[in-house]
Parts: sequence; C-alpha cells; structure tokens
Amino acid sequence: MTTKLAIIHTTPVTVDSLKALAAELLPGVPVMNWVDDSILPQLAANGGNIGEIEDRFRQYALIAQRTGASCILSACSSIGELAARVQPHLDIPIVRIDEAMAEYAVNSAHTVGVAATLETTLQPTQRLISGKAEQAGKSVRIESVVAKSAYQKLLAGDKEGHDEELAAVLRNLAAKTDIVVLAQASMARVISQFAPEEQTKFLSSPRLGMLRVKQVIGQL
Repeated sequence: MTTKLAIIHTTPVTVDSLKALAAELLPGVPVMNWVDDSILPQLAANGGNIGEIEDRFRQYALIAQRTGASCILSACSSIGELAARVQPHLDIPIVRIDEAMAEYAVNSAHTVGVAATLETTLQPTQRLISGKAEQAGKSVRIESVVAKSAYQKLLAGDKEGHDEELAAVLRNLAAKTDIVVLAQASMARVISQFAPEEQTKFLSSPRLGMLRVKQVIGQL
C-alpha cells in the first residue's frame, strides 16, 4: 500500500509551504490537502470554542482515512487540541503540527516566549507548552504576546505591513526570553527574513511538525 499524507488546514496560507516541506522530508509520499477557511473566523466569533468545530474536524479526518491516508497532519494550532479528541475514532495516526515544537521548547529553555497574531491560537499553545513542561517535570515560565494589528493587516492584504509589525513584536519578545515559539505555522516566513544567528532564537512548527510526521510514518 502506498504511504499517503493528508494535511488539514484552516488557511490556504499553509498549503504551499507544507507541500514543499513534505516534498523535501518525505520524497515520493503523495500529499492530500483539505482546507476549511471558515474555522478561524468561527473561532474568532465564539471566543475560541473548538467544541463547535469538533464534529467537522472528525469528518475531515475520517474522509482522509477513507481516501487512503496513512497519517494525518493537523496544520492549525488553534484547533490543535482536537487531534487528541479525534484520534480514538481513527485507525491511522494524527499528528498535531506544534507538538514537537512545544517539546523542543520545554527541553531547551526556562523562559519561553509565545507569539501569535490570533488570540485563539495563544491559549492552546500555552496549554500545550505547560502540559509538556509538566510531563517533563520542569518549571517553565511563559511570556506571551498577541500581535493583533499585524493579523488585521494580513486580512487587508498588506503582507509587507504584517511582516514588518510582526518582526518588531518578535524581536522585542526574543530580548526578554530564552526562546520564542511561533504559535502559528503561517508566521514562519517572517523569521526566514531574519539573519541566521537571529533565527536560532525562534521555533516554528512546520519543519519540526513534518519531521514528527516522518518519524510516525517510519514507524508504520
């Protein structure tokens, strides 16, 4: 049976970058993408209540399984906690994109910065890091920031303005913490514009998440 990866997205922004990472790290593995761009607006309106999304997300995961996926990558941190809820309904593994990043952050730092442009992503990421720290028996201090106006600029089509504003917020947070976790996969491209030595202060989920997928697929 051919190994296939299914990726569930909540924004088209992550599709091309994750396809490119899969091509690099999982050569020859076909990738199927599901995008539902109504999820983030719904979470913004309901205060981040992922319970409203759970049934829909489970259906996407089951469709991916029926379509022949060997593994599913959940590409959105805002709904990351749904992966664990949906896993018991599946016969294939589902990987949360930010889990490996959270583990890395906890293992390598005492003060972790968490940066987001969406309020709905911040709390799930904080809970994930706190949970991983508890599992590791380690005390980790979390410092958070939400660059709300950067997200508004992105929605308005001002990518350059978004990138500039977010870069300033990230640098400020990096000055106060050991390492900065980017709560959204879509934020990774801003870091790619930083100098290499500056990039080492930041963790983004796409590459670490795809490496976890590779590990999981290798164990199948």
